[in-house]
Amino acid sequence: MSGGSAWTGAAVAAVTAGYALFSRRLAATAVSAPMVFTGFGVLIGPVGLDVLDLRHDAGPVLTLVEAALALVLFADAMTVRRRDLRTGGFLPLRLLAVGLPLSIGAGWLLAWPLLPGLTMWEFALLGAILAPTDAALGKSAIASPRVPAVVRRGLHVESGLNDGLVLPFFLLFLAAIPGTATAEEGASGVFWRALVLSTALGLAGGWLGGRLLCWSRAKGWVTREWREVFVLAVAFGSYSLAVATDGSGFISAWVAGFAFGVGLRSQEPVAGEGADERTADLAEYLGGLLATLSFLVFGAVLLGPALEHLDWRIVTYAVLSLTVVRMMPVALSLAGSRFRLPTVAYIGWFGPRGLASITFGLLVVEEHVPGIDLLGTVISVTVGLSILLHGVSAVALADRYGGWYEGETAVTPDLREGTGVAEAAERRQPGHRRLR
Repeated sequence: MSGGSAWTGAAVAAVTAGYALFSRRLAATAVSAPMVFTGFGVLIGPVGLDVLDLRHDAGPVLTLVEAALALVLFADAMTVRRRDLRTGGFLPLRLLAVGLPLSIGAGWLLAWPLLPGLTMWEFALLGAILAPTDAALGKSAIASPRVPAVVRRGLHVESGLNDGLVLPFFLLFLAAIPGTATAEEGASGVFWRALVLSTALGLAGGWLGGRLLCWSRAKGWVTREWREVFVLAVAFGSYSLAVATDGSGFISAWVAGFAFGVGLRSQEPVAGEGADERTADLAEYLGGLLATLSFLVFGAVLLGPALEHLDWRIVTYAVLSLTVVRMMPVALSLAGSRFRLPTVAYIGWFGPRGLASITFGLLVVEEHVPGIDLLGTVISVTVGLSILLHGVSAVALADRYGGWYEGETAVTPDLREGTGVAEAAERRQPGHRRLR
């Protein structure tokens, strides 16, 4: 390790340790972990101390964010059950099946008048990159006990699944852009390798992994610590196998997470293990740590340089992406749901852009998309603005919305937002997944 890299490593360790020491205190404030790490990243990037630069550190940077996204995709999918999509009158299903495609389309159309110089498929690619949401950026808004359980769970399930659902759109739009490595394979090649083959590999690897772990648990041959390590091995194995066959490691890891969870739940709990066993703990914690460090990298190599190339078109698109492009599709997807206007507005606002958008943006850089300079700046500014605005507003709006909900339920006991409270209480029993 060079002297510069060693000092960078020491600085990263120091800010990580410092935030950890004050994490509980900061959790109740407007200062979120993504804000702290992104700001520190800008400080050590080219516009600051210039100790971390994408031109010289592209390999490690891409490895970090890809590992983070693959692990988060697997862990999120692993713990989702079919009944989660039925929460609160199909709230997550409405957001994913209706709201997500509409958000991609709205982002595509909005880019047309505001970002001249890009092609039609680059507009579409931008819409796909900025469609997935990241619950980590507004954690207080989702974790606050004052917010109705149906809303908290719906937003969390949406955030856990929409990045995986965006992947096919991202790959197909990328394949349609001339001059990229993906375009050389063609849309049909991307479809068969990245979508069909990767899905098949993920299903096979995830289900087999889940069944093998069930078998080993039944025999009493595996310790709890190694069960958690086994989850990591299946996640990265599924990712690596798809990459080795020129497929999509992210799609494979996401599908493998679903299959692994199904295979794991196919066996009744082993006697004596207790209901609070948390097989996915290590994967969730490691994925969360890598994701947090990815925000530091984002601040250094993407956001910092992007701040030097701002203009009114880019800022306008970023603001509209976080408001109109997110909130209008959410409102349309919830039509007929009987949710009150404050609930629709709350769900619409808390659609932060985070890890998935950062990773997709770096992949676009690696693919040498012709309009990468403008695309990279727009993506960076949008995610950076989201980190700031959603982080600052999370605690305050959660309290305000929670207060409205408490007052409204006193007047209207059968309020639609109260649906699923009993189910949420059941989910809070030991063994149910924690919000990351």
